[in-house]
Amino acid sequence: MPIAKMTITERRAVGSLATIMSLRLLGLFMILPVFALYAHDLSGATPLLIGLAMGIYGLTQGLLQIPFGMLSDHIGRKPVITAGLIVFAIGSIIAACSHSINSMIVGRALQGAGAVGSTIIAMIADLTRAEQRSKAMAINGMTIGVSFSLAMMLGPIFAAWIHVSGIFWLATVFSMIAILLLFTIVPASPKPVWHSDTEPAPSQFFNLLRQPQLARLNSGVFLLHAVFTASFVVIPISLHQNAGLPSNQQWMLYVPTLLIAFILSILAIVIAEKKQQVKLFFIGAILLLSAAELCLWLFAHSIILSALGLLLFFTAFSLLEAFLPSWVSRVAPPARKGTALGIYSCSQFLGIFVGGSLGGWLYGTLGLRDVYLFCVVFTLIWLAIAFGMTNPQHSATHKK
Repeated sequence: MPIAKMTITERRAVGSLATIMSLRLLGLFMILPVFALYAHDLSGATPLLIGLAMGIYGLTQGLLQIPFGMLSDHIGRKPVITAGLIVFAIGSIIAACSHSINSMIVGRALQGAGAVGSTIIAMIADLTRAEQRSKAMAINGMTIGVSFSLAMMLGPIFAAWIHVSGIFWLATVFSMIAILLLFTIVPASPKPVWHSDTEPAPSQFFNLLRQPQLARLNSGVFLLHAVFTASFVVIPISLHQNAGLPSNQQWMLYVPTLLIAFILSILAIVIAEKKQQVKLFFIGAILLLSAAELCLWLFAHSIILSALGLLLFFTAFSLLEAFLPSWVSRVAPPARKGTALGIYSCSQFLGIFVGGSLGGWLYGTLGLRDVYLFCVVFTLIWLAIAFGMTNPQHSATHKK
């Protein structure tokens, strides 16, 4: 039998909703490589508060993701997505106008409070047939990955052009464009239906939390994003203070390292899947992340070796960010994938919050470069957790 293709309506739904997700994530992620240096000049800024401002969007996003999704089951997807994008825009405006670290924290918290990711995924499920859903989710996942890479490259470039406050204004514009797309391009959604393969089932949370393989993966994404956020509390400052690279020139370091890292990670993913050696490459990526943090710690005063550290960092992060959700979807019971991925997302966002807050506190207490050592410790803990994992099967999922 020929493989069924997406209908025009399905392609329009998936493309437009993935674009909405992408616009929101661009607004969030473009700020990451430039935020720490900018926040230093805000009234009342301390290392701890800078870290808190950087990571607090993860806390509000993690706490509100599932409640927003559940609310959309009752009042409809579009009203909830619209409300979330408006909240995100308000947070972006507050952040753009902030002259103190406290108001910046409020703005960043509101940015995260527009937590519509799970609702967008649920709407994609509403508008696609069951046999097309995996393809739709894969397209959405690839869009998220590309958005992150683009944001990390564009953020420093835009900061040199329109300043950091301009990036927050740009995020506001992105949210307005997203609302426009929602009501002009996204097809009308049918009455919301609960999809066991994409939406969380609260009654199953504790059962899935106890599943050893999933617990290791949830711990992994928590640690990955804690390390990532803690690192970017100090990377821009370290490049400026130790390597002598001004903030308006740091994009010249980020762009090539990100591009090379993206190519290397794609090649590694293809080889890992072809050889069915995902665990081997996964463990290798954790070790690579640890090596990157050591490189950034030991050679903070060298631009060339700092660039090497960033290349290792972005390569490892891209690999792990690709492997983790795919692994979760493979080992989760088919009828509980939505719940498993909901727990996974919450772990990711809480890792962002903990990494930003703890990274800021360590920076203020121990010093700038010692944050990298904290990240090395986290990667070694993760290595111990991941070592006992079972290599995922290509076409198999657990059934219950």
